[in-house]
Amino acid sequence: MAGKTFTFEVTRTSTAPPATLFRLETDGARWSEWAKPVVFQSSWDVLGDPEPAGVGAVRKVGLWPVVMLEKTVEYEQDRRHVYELIAPKTPAVGYRGEAIFTPNASGGTDLVWRGRFTEGVPGTGPAMRALLGGAIKVISLRLIQAAEREAASSNS
Repeated sequence: MAGKTFTFEVTRTSTAPPATLFRLETDGARWSEWAKPVVFQSSWDVLGDPEPAGVGAVRKVGLWPVVMLEKTVEYEQDRRHVYELIAPKTPAVGYRGEAIFTPNASGGTDLVWRGRFTEGVPGTGPAMRALLGGAIKVISLRLIQAAEREAASSNS
């Protein structure tokens, strides 16, 4: 019997352009530069099409011994990135994340980052939603801070 489905959504606004946020979020090798304290190690396991982060790309993020492999399944340049957790096995079965970068009227970006998974072990869904949603809250904040620093330095 399939478990319950859980979702979460994090929304943020940035003064940086969508292309800057998209480039940072999709570049799996650079996550360790900006996503601490959630991600201390990051690299590519497989390059995608287009290289490096397109469809089929697999990024490795985390801190040994807990390293996650996330595979890009949809890639719309500077607009949308969809990925699936392929390892390790967790109680969040079939985790799928989606980050959408929309230009806003002030010249920045409206970011929506969603997650969806099925509860693999009965009763673990609420805790996994809190854990994954909390991680994305921190990661999205760090992403925006890094993108705004980059945008500011390129404008000076």
